[in-house]
Amino acid sequence: MNSSKQKIFPDHFLVFIRIFLGLVFLFSSLVKGVDPVGTAYRVEDYLLVYGWTSLVPYALWITFVVIISEFLIGVSFLFRLFIRTAARGMFLMLVIFLVVTWLDARYNMVSDCGCFGDAVKLTNWQTFYKNVVLLLLNLIFLWKMKKKGVEKKDVARQMLFLVLFGGMFAWFMFYNLNHLPVIDFRNWKTGRNMTASVQKPQTYVTYQNKKTGEEKEFLFPDYPWKDTAWMARWTFVAQRTVVPEIAQKYDLVIEDSLGNDRTRALVENPGFRFFLVSYNLSLADKNGLRKAASISRILQKKNISMVLLTASGRKLAAQTERHFGLNAVVYQADETDLKAMVRSNPGLLLLHNGVIIKKWHYHDFPDAGQLKNILASQEP
Repeated sequence: MNSSKQKIFPDHFLVFIRIFLGLVFLFSSLVKGVDPVGTAYRVEDYLLVYGWTSLVPYALWITFVVIISEFLIGVSFLFRLFIRTAARGMFLMLVIFLVVTWLDARYNMVSDCGCFGDAVKLTNWQTFYKNVVLLLLNLIFLWKMKKKGVEKKDVARQMLFLVLFGGMFAWFMFYNLNHLPVIDFRNWKTGRNMTASVQKPQTYVTYQNKKTGEEKEFLFPDYPWKDTAWMARWTFVAQRTVVPEIAQKYDLVIEDSLGNDRTRALVENPGFRFFLVSYNLSLADKNGLRKAASISRILQKKNISMVLLTASGRKLAAQTERHFGLNAVVYQADETDLKAMVRSNPGLLLLHNGVIIKKWHYHDFPDAGQLKNILASQEP
């Protein structure tokens, strides 16, 4: 009986399952841990969908607990640390994930679960099937795992490893929380050219054969208009022009006080453009706004404008301008889009000819000397 089971699931296959599950959990925790603010936004979405509004203020703490737990389980699987406890913890997490993702897939409660952060995008059904596979592998591992407890002499060593790994990962998450993510998977990442792709209009001409009545359409000027014999047999019928749609590289609409769309004019502005981004001015860090006001005064002397993008009302924006002495033109944008631009409230972006040169968390806003060096480095 035992030998037949061994043939079905040989030891090397179980090793593969252990390493594979460990790597999946480790990867999942790392891509979420690099952007804890973005993951907290996803947690907030779930709390609101399920009606647990009282827990929304604790979304960031819930995020830390879930991600660190996922990380420690991944490490435990890779290095065989408290493997029985880790396997059971993984089973519990996968069951919860399975239920949540099934509800997402069935009722589209949250459009993007963020299971792999912004690094890998899956549909809700793909996420559900992924969790089904992981749960089946976990059950196989639990079934075949040897019932052998951890030796007492190993407990201290394994605990030390977990504490060290967990401590380093917690520091990594706090760093990404208090600065910008060390790896940016969003559209608005440093170095990206945000200029929209605009193709030239294409003209098509239609000619009809004088004898047969056959009609042919050609992309101008790719037709034998220099062939006099051909032109004698065919006659011009019609002409049409196709104007391709503008392919933008971002999901963002910036409106002025009159509701006019100013997105391309601002994002693709020739020269320098500073965007001060605050999805909610009432929640913005006050010291960050003071630093931004100081930067705006420096820029004003250099004839460089700063634009304030916010989802807050114009009354609050005007009050903020007066209170902090902020020299910036206010424009409105969607809160979700602003959160995607920079994981900081407020955050700062510098664009030059439509290219994102630099992004700053409010903890890292540049001083006068740093601004001078950055601007000088972009001059021809």
